[in-house]
Amino acid sequence: MEVLRSKLFSQYQQIVFGMSTRNGGVSAPPYDLNLSISVGDDPDNVRKNRDRFFGELNIDLSRIAFPLQVHSSNVQYVEKPGRYLRTDGLTTDVKELFIVITVADCLPVFLFDPKHNVIAGVHAGWKGSSQHITGEMVRFMTDRWNTNPSDIIAYLGPSAGNCCYEVGEEVANLFQADFVRYHHNGKYLLDIPGVNRAQLITAGVRNRNIEHKNECTICNSGRYHSYRRDGKKSGRMMGVMGMRVEF
Repeated sequence: MEVLRSKLFSQYQQIVFGMSTRNGGVSAPPYDLNLSISVGDDPDNVRKNRDRFFGELNIDLSRIAFPLQVHSSNVQYVEKPGRYLRTDGLTTDVKELFIVITVADCLPVFLFDPKHNVIAGVHAGWKGSSQHITGEMVRFMTDRWNTNPSDIIAYLGPSAGNCCYEVGEEVANLFQADFVRYHHNGKYLLDIPGVNRAQLITAGVRNRNIEHKNECTICNSGRYHSYRRDGKKSGRMMGVMGMRVEF
């Protein structure tokens, strides 16, 4: 079982954080450690995979909050487990409540305000990124808890990188020129991690407080699921974050 950790989050004993890869599951290839029930994998295997991943982090599955992601810029506060419709970002100050973000090329963003003990998870694809979802989450935290953005610790997980993330001109035009470059045949390469890092910095998050797992999910077929690479046969990964009552 391979679980990605965060060096910055590991400085805080109350934080539980981990991100899955495609390695260590019971599903038949190409699903491997797939954690989604909606991609054609055997549901029993998905349950076993979830038990493995969340068990590795000692997280009770009954304490998870899932956003039912729709590629929006919608974010919201949650105080209990469950599924949350039409949203791509969740934030909470409730202990023992674990926020999950599901990805297979989109960028998972996790935030922690150690002064107010607030966490957040964001699903940032090109649509949400073009609508500044990560910056919106920082603003939401500032409005609700008076979070100082300079206190926020941020983790950007693996995602489609600017080496491989090909988009058309219509999508490329939604972003500043710094984050796109022409590729070929009217296609451009988009830097989604760069876009979201810039949103964090513009919102006041310190660059030194941003950790990026700078690996492309499309390139690294042995380690990550990728919808762009594998299409309907792609599994899904999950990142999860929460705070313990006792640590």
